[in-house]
Amino acid sequence: MSEEKKSTPNPQGPEESDPKSKQAGGYTRRSFLGHLGAAGLAATAAPVLQAHASQTATAVEDAPKAAAAGTIAVTLKINGKRHQLQLEPRVTLLDCLRERVDLTGTKKGCDHGQCGACTVHINGRRVNSCLTLAVMHQGDDITTIEGIGQPGNLHPMQAAFVEHDGYQCGACTSGQIMSAVALLKEPCGPTDADVKQAMYGNICRCGAYPNIVAAVQQVRKQKS
Repeated sequence: MSEEKKSTPNPQGPEESDPKSKQAGGYTRRSFLGHLGAAGLAATAAPVLQAHASQTATAVEDAPKAAAAGTIAVTLKINGKRHQLQLEPRVTLLDCLRERVDLTGTKKGCDHGQCGACTVHINGRRVNSCLTLAVMHQGDDITTIEGIGQPGNLHPMQAAFVEHDGYQCGACTSGQIMSAVALLKEPCGPTDADVKQAMYGNICRCGAYPNIVAAVQQVRKQKS
């Protein structure tokens, strides 16, 4: 009596156990179709994902930059040019000029209003820029040493300082010149002592006071 062979069920199903279902390279119809479906999905999804990423990047680029927390929009007119800035309310005009507008001719000396190195003109009047906040001067006319004159087109006061050696280290020079230019429109007596009194807020640690006074007096005589 012949013994029948017991067949063991294939856990992968009848297709996998069928030798005819084998494809070249050992792939079955099921695995082949599975790979084909995954490839089709990837080919379809890639352009969609790329387009979405491109749209997102464009939206980010086109969106206006968010203002930093704690800042406010300020428009300052400096040397005849308007500057639109985002500033913290506590920023001094001096720091704004030097660090935000890149006008470094205005010098930071004591930063306490005692030396005059940071003198600028606001609406024609001389002001220590370290003692005033930038946000207070929206709409004002602000003039710095760069707006007084440039190489090749010096203001008469700048030329007089050069002629009389009215500077040494140069740290106080821009402030001295700004005060001297403002003094030309202020009431001031004719003597050297009068000029010294009018310029008392500007300190020269190099001690070039006689030359500074001589430069100021020369320009005053030219204008009289």
